[in-house]
Amino acid sequence: MTLQGVLDAVAAVLMVTGALLSLAAGVALLRFPDLLSRMHAAAKPQVLGLLLMLTGCAIRIATVVDITTMVLIAVFQLATAPVAAHMVGRAAYRDGQTRADLLLTDELAPHLDRFSDKPDDKPSRFPATPPE
Repeated sequence: MTLQGVLDAVAAVLMVTGALLSLAAGVALLRFPDLLSRMHAAAKPQVLGLLLMLTGCAIRIATVVDITTMVLIAVFQLATAPVAAHMVGRAAYRDGQTRADLLLTDELAPHLDRFSDKPDDKPSRFPATPPE
C-alpha cells in the first residue's frame, strides 16, 4: 500500500467518525429531555465531529490555502461554541427554562437574586436565600 493510500484511509476514517459524532449530536438534540442536556449534546460532539471532519479533509486535500482555511474554521469553532453554549444555558436558567429535578447541584441559585435584572415586584422562580 502506498503512502497516498494510507493517507486516504486515515482521512476516510476521520471523516466517517466526524460524521457519526455530528449525527449523534443531532439525534441527542431530539432525544434529550431538557435544554441543558441538549445544549451539551449540541456543543461537545458537534465540535469534535467538525474537527475530525476538518482533519480528514486537510489530509485528503493537502494544499496550504485550504489547510489554512480549515485551521481558521477550527479555531473559530473552538473559540465560539463554548461561549455560545454557556450564554444560552445561563439565559435559559435565568428565564426558568431548566428542569430543576434533573440538576444534581445548583450552584447558581443562591446568587441569582444578586445578579438579577428583574424588578423587585416581579416574583422570582427561586426563593431568596439569606447571605451567609
